[in-house]
Amino acid sequence: MMFNMIIESLNLREIELTGRQFTWANSLPTPTYEKLDRVLASVEWEQKYPMVSVHAMQRAISDHTPLFLDSGEATHVANKNIFSFKQSWFEREGFMEMIAREWDKPVMGRTHVERWQNKIRHLRQFLRGWARNESGIYKKKKESLTQLIEALDVKAETTLLSVNEHRTKSEAEQGLRALLREEELKWALHAKTLKVVQGDNNTQFFHMVANGKHRKKKIIQLEQDEGTIVGHENLKAYISNYYKSLFGPPITSTVSLDESVIDDIPQLQVAENDVLYAPFTEKEVHLAITQMKPNKAPGPDGFPAEFYKKCWHIIKDDLMPMFHDFFDGHLELFHLNFGIITLLPKKNEAVRIEQFRPICLLNVSFKIFTKVGTNRLTQIAHSVVQPSQTAFMPGRHILEGVVVLHETLHEIHSKKLDGVILKVDFEKAYDKVKWPFLQQAMRMKGFSET
Repeated sequence: MMFNMIIESLNLREIELTGRQFTWANSLPTPTYEKLDRVLASVEWEQKYPMVSVHAMQRAISDHTPLFLDSGEATHVANKNIFSFKQSWFEREGFMEMIAREWDKPVMGRTHVERWQNKIRHLRQFLRGWARNESGIYKKKKESLTQLIEALDVKAETTLLSVNEHRTKSEAEQGLRALLREEELKWALHAKTLKVVQGDNNTQFFHMVANGKHRKKKIIQLEQDEGTIVGHENLKAYISNYYKSLFGPPITSTVSLDESVIDDIPQLQVAENDVLYAPFTEKEVHLAITQMKPNKAPGPDGFPAEFYKKCWHIIKDDLMPMFHDFFDGHLELFHLNFGIITLLPKKNEAVRIEQFRPICLLNVSFKIFTKVGTNRLTQIAHSVVQPSQTAFMPGRHILEGVVVLHETLHEIHSKKLDGVILKVDFEKAYDKVKWPFLQQAMRMKGFSET
């Protein structure tokens, strides 16, 4: 208890150990394992070395496991040019007016999607410079308000403050709270910590949490059958080749469907096809945007869903023409379809590439199209998907399949029936898609081709 109190009083944080759970063991036949050795760091030190890590080395004959502290400077290759729209910017006075002014500036482009991309590019470039300038102004303003409050506090210890001085101090405190609120919101989003206590300066806490989560995602080395892969360039090449193979074109197959046999296949009705193929409306596009989950990482262009939600009235007249082009079959989607693949560990101490889950961070401008399409398909999905499919359907639960299987086995066993159970492994089922086969299946379910 006293040890924890000292750590807390010094504002220290443990750098998590990788490679082992414990750092000490005795030599008894049934050994006792303990974690006695730790590495603690101050906020300032962790901010200086955000990619620090602690590795367990070989213990050999010692009771204690040696720990290796790696600052991360040699292996961490940071891309400082990546733009990221900060939601805390919405707290700035006049920010929305500034966005509208910059967005409305004329840009070149022969198509709607090219003009959209040029507007996004212009706004991103403008916000980069604006953010750099505002950062310096913010620091100076914060320091000025802090010094003013401190000076009035010191004076109040020996002299009664005047009415004007009380007012000045109150206004300075209010201004400082607004600045701190903006700063803690920024770091809370980085840390993905949803509980933000308004009025408390939690910036250092959120900064430490963000650094800790960043370190957990950092891949220092990977194991394969041939040995261990280390080094930034070696890891990059290995991971890239692995996923190129995984997500590449499917193995050539001669399997096809007999489109003349559709009697037992649920069919879309004409009215349902009309719903799918109706022109896109401003209302449904706006609905799709509002349904997007908040605080999600953006795609390569750096603009999150919150930008589209709060700036809808500014950008809608440039977004909707792209939907009209898409409906007419004239939209070149490759202008929008870009993503960043990030790897999340499926388990603690993930050491093989198979133990990571790839997450593709797409541009929100592209995700809006998929969300609108999903909303339309949801309206007719129950007409073409058999009730026996319990996964990936709104209102159905995948565990229902487990219950059905249990009841089926019980029925077979109780009635002493013969039967065959076929288990199909759907691992990586959606990584490789054969488009002609998918289009054939949709035709057989009654989807219109016009």
